[in-house]
Amino acid sequence: MTVDIDKTAGPAGTPPAGPEAIKAIPVRHYGRYVSAVVALALLGGVIYAFSQGRINWTAIPDYLFDGRVLEGVGKTLLLTVLSMAIGIAGGILLAVMRLSKNPVTSSIAWFYIWFFRGTPVLVQLVVWFNLGLVFEYINLGPVYRDEWSDFMTPFLTALLGLGLNEAAYMAEICRAGLLSVDEGQTEAAHALGMSHSKTLRRIVVPQAMRVIVPPTGNEVINMLKTTSLVSVVQYSELFRVAQDIGQTSGAPAEMLFLAAAWYLLLTSVFSVGQYYLERYYARGASRQLPPTPWQKVKTNMLSLGRPRGSVGA
Repeated sequence: MTVDIDKTAGPAGTPPAGPEAIKAIPVRHYGRYVSAVVALALLGGVIYAFSQGRINWTAIPDYLFDGRVLEGVGKTLLLTVLSMAIGIAGGILLAVMRLSKNPVTSSIAWFYIWFFRGTPVLVQLVVWFNLGLVFEYINLGPVYRDEWSDFMTPFLTALLGLGLNEAAYMAEICRAGLLSVDEGQTEAAHALGMSHSKTLRRIVVPQAMRVIVPPTGNEVINMLKTTSLVSVVQYSELFRVAQDIGQTSGAPAEMLFLAAAWYLLLTSVFSVGQYYLERYYARGASRQLPPTPWQKVKTNMLSLGRPRGSVGA
């Protein structure tokens, strides 16, 4: 008679010992260390190169809040807001026309988008500025009549050039958002007796905003930077003011760095606003909204002060 002895069993009256704990050894990613060292070395090289350059860094804080610079910042923001307003309004109209079953309106919208997306915005600005060589007067009948040079001011040139060009891009963004809504909802709204315009306002557009808002935020930031192109039509926005101050103060490179700093500050503020706007319109699509930056900081601070191994309430 043979007896099988369980080697895992302990002494009499004690339960068998559990399996031996597995000691996990993390995989070492040496490539990450090398890439991090290379990136830091390149960054240090760039910083060292600029520190050795002939740059008067003290000139930047001296003119950072100069009255002319602040006026240029205000004009840049005004031009950005008004151009985006024209672009969004025109984009919605063109998107609806593009989706229309009327071949005339859809063809006109397609041609507009094709033309303005196919030509550089800098060329469009220069064309608007030089239309006085083609038309001596602007004649709107009994409503308005004036010389073209007096009518087409630098501000109006910049506004039309940026706003009409932006409308072509916003049209495609709005069209994509409208197409993202299921057609069954439109059919159901029509079955309930809702008109086409009311269906767009009450059913389609609110749901399409979740798709429209993120790229629209990117367009706002891009528009803020694109306003620097209007310096070629003699509009005194931030970039042109920085150039003028640089020529008179003898610090042209420093004033360009100052303009870049202002653009970085403004785009950062717009990026924060875009984040909260996207979070607002994501309420109907996400079960749990992503945490805000302040909530992330608060969570990290609480986790640092909590003893290791403790469980939060």
